[in-house]
Amino acid sequence: MKKTALVVMAAGIGSRFGGGIKQLEPVGPNGEIIMDYSIHDALEAGFNKVVFIIRKDLEKDFKEIIGNRIEKITEVEYAFQAIDNLPEGFSVPEGRTKPWGTGQAVLSCKGLLEEPFVVINADDYYGKEAFVKVYDYLVADHEDTGKFDFCMAGFILGNTLSDNGAVTRGICQVKDGFLTDVVETGGIVKYEGGAAVPGEGDKLVPVDANSYVSMNMWGLTPEFLDVVESGFTEFLKGVKPGDIKAEYLLPGIIDGLLKSGKATVRVLETKDKWFGVTYKEDKQSVVDSFKKLIADGVYNEKLFS
Repeated sequence: MKKTALVVMAAGIGSRFGGGIKQLEPVGPNGEIIMDYSIHDALEAGFNKVVFIIRKDLEKDFKEIIGNRIEKITEVEYAFQAIDNLPEGFSVPEGRTKPWGTGQAVLSCKGLLEEPFVVINADDYYGKEAFVKVYDYLVADHEDTGKFDFCMAGFILGNTLSDNGAVTRGICQVKDGFLTDVVETGGIVKYEGGAAVPGEGDKLVPVDANSYVSMNMWGLTPEFLDVVESGFTEFLKGVKPGDIKAEYLLPGIIDGLLKSGKATVRVLETKDKWFGVTYKEDKQSVVDSFKKLIADGVYNEKLFS
C-alpha cells in the first residue's frame, strides 16, 4: 500500500462560539467530532497517516479530545501554525492577530510530508465519496507531463449551503474535467430553491447552484510544499503597509500555478452533501445529520468499532 496522508487544518483562530471551539464540538452519539468522521472516511479509503495542523496553545486539549485516540489506529504527526512563523526578514505587522491563511497552514507541514496528501478543513464534513476519489487519484499512475498533477473534490454548490447564513465558496470553472479558474465568492445564500449572492442595494443575484465549488479538499504532492514556501516570501513582499488582514490562501496559490501552466488539477465530482458548523446555529442540524447517517447504515453508532 502506498503511503498517503490526510492533512487536517484545525488551527483557525476566530473560531470560538458559545464558549467553545467549533472544531472540537461533539456532534456524534458518543461524543465524536466532525474530524472523527473525516478521519474514519479517509482511513477507510486508504489513507494511512494523519497530520493535524493546530495552534500550539491548543495542543493539550486537542490531544485529549481527539489526537490520543487517533494515534492508536494510525500514524499521527502534528504541525503548528503560528502568526510569527515567518521567513527571515519579516515580522508580524502591528495590529495583526490572525495567522496568514491556509497556504501558511499547509506550509507548516514542511518536513513532515514525503507522500501524496489530501488537505481538508477540520470543521467540514465531506462524505465518503470524495475521500475515495481523491485517494484513488493520488495512488494511480499518471503520464508525466512535466507539470504538477493535482486533484480536488468538486462539490455541487447547492450541496454546500448553510440554512443559517451566508457562506464563502470557491466557485470553479472546469473544462474537460480540469480546473481552469477558482473565484472566491462570499455572501452566498440559499435562494428560491437555489443560490444567490448580494447585488446592488438589497437585491440578490441568482448563481448556478449546480456549479462546482472547492471546499478546500485538495489532492497534492509533497513537492507542492516547496512552491508554497517560495510563494509565501513573495506574498509577504507584496503585503501593503497597514494591511493586517492579508491571507495566503491555497486556492490562490493553485490558481497561480494553473495560470502559469505549471500545474493541472483534475476535478473529481462528488454528489455528497456537505455540512459543517459555520454558525453556532448549525450545530443541531449537524447532530441530526449524523443521526440520520447512522440510522441509514452509513456509519456504525460506535464509529471506530
